[in-house]
Amino acid sequence: MALRYEAFQQGHCYEPFVKYGNFSSSAPSYPVGTTVEFSCDPGYTLEQGSIIIECIDPHDPQWNETEPACRAVCSGEITDSAGVVLSPNWPEPYSRGQDCIWGVHVEEDKRVLLDVRVLRIGPGDVLTFYDGDDLTARVLGQYSGPRGHFKLFTSMADVTIQFQSDPGASVLGYQQGFVIHFFEVPRNDTCPELPEIPNGWKSPSQPELVHGTVVTYQCYPGYQVVGSSVLMCQWDLTWSEDLPSCQRVTSCHDPGDVEHSRRLISSPKFPVGATVRYICDQGFVLTGSAILTCHDRQASSPKWSDRAPKCLLQQLKPCHGLSAPENGAHSPEKRLHPAGATVHFSCAPGYVLKGQASIKCVPGHPSHWSDPPPICRAASLDGFYSGRSLDVAKAPAASSTLDAAHIAAAIFLPLVLMALLVGGVYLYFSRLQGKSPLRLPRTRPRPYDRITVESAFDNPTYETGSLYFAGDERI
Repeated sequence: MALRYEAFQQGHCYEPFVKYGNFSSSAPSYPVGTTVEFSCDPGYTLEQGSIIIECIDPHDPQWNETEPACRAVCSGEITDSAGVVLSPNWPEPYSRGQDCIWGVHVEEDKRVLLDVRVLRIGPGDVLTFYDGDDLTARVLGQYSGPRGHFKLFTSMADVTIQFQSDPGASVLGYQQGFVIHFFEVPRNDTCPELPEIPNGWKSPSQPELVHGTVVTYQCYPGYQVVGSSVLMCQWDLTWSEDLPSCQRVTSCHDPGDVEHSRRLISSPKFPVGATVRYICDQGFVLTGSAILTCHDRQASSPKWSDRAPKCLLQQLKPCHGLSAPENGAHSPEKRLHPAGATVHFSCAPGYVLKGQASIKCVPGHPSHWSDPPPICRAASLDGFYSGRSLDVAKAPAASSTLDAAHIAAAIFLPLVLMALLVGGVYLYFSRLQGKSPLRLPRTRPRPYDRITVESAFDNPTYETGSLYFAGDERI
């Protein structure tokens, strides 16, 4: 609670009181008939009372109305040329879940300067400034949490301020909120002129520093830009970045890594006198200077003593050519074979490859063949078939037909010779026995009852047989 007391003269009214405001009276001691007019401090609005009150009743002097209250309200339209926008209930804590909007309007040929002197709001609360008379205008800035003193300029005569408090946040303490002073300032269509900087110069994109103009800062040789080298004139006619500066360069730039190598550096920031040594990986040869030194130059920035070297793949020696195996061949036939090349071997018909059919030139120092050259050995008949079938599968396509003919001749020629030999032996023994090789014996004997005495047999063999069977019948 807050209790206020006051002593005053009999027949007079007590002195009025208004927090965050002022008043003026028609008489200093407030006798009957005195009138008082109230006003609030900037940012506050009169509430709960009359702006003008009067001291009445001579028997019991008193004010005809209660003094009004001055309070920082949520939202409002302001048309003054200067004033203050306060957070609701300032300096008391604002309420949760509020959505307040203030519109500030000045003369049409003017613009508004916003001087944000206090900004202490919660992390879930948002304060937004719009460069126009509604919430669809371009956003000048949006802020949450505490922030120090800063200023904003609008590009036109209207600005909209929106404050939204987090409905789930706890109530903040005393003097938690914001205090924004605004002023009507002359409209200006250009950004302020930028000064020159020591040891450097500036280059604007166009003569007039209107919205969108870009100014680029550069430094003299031996100096480098610290800060942003490019500044742009924004919508609110302020520059996008602070003014840069030019500082003396006392170190070389990083020369970078070299592929297939590692490096040894004497100082990580590469000051004057620093060295960088490059060492190539195994199998690579360094081309250029292995050690770079940072040298100072009076008229320019420090520079390395040489360019960064390169690590090139070391050239490997080739493998010597191979002789074809006896009774065989190989491809390709070369005097020297480069590292990684492959040589294929094959054997003539009737021979089997013993060893690897293909060997490779393995890269190295020096390069060497992966296996010894194979040999071709004569094969037995059974082994010959299997061996030649393997050789035929591996041989080039051009010789496959010839090898097939050789295999066919090797199989069928002995069979023909064997048949001729058997036939010759058969004919020889047939002649010795007096038999015709072309007549074959009957499969069934002729019946004896058909034989007569008149039958004549030219062949002695059949006659002997007849007598034999006749004699047999007589017995």
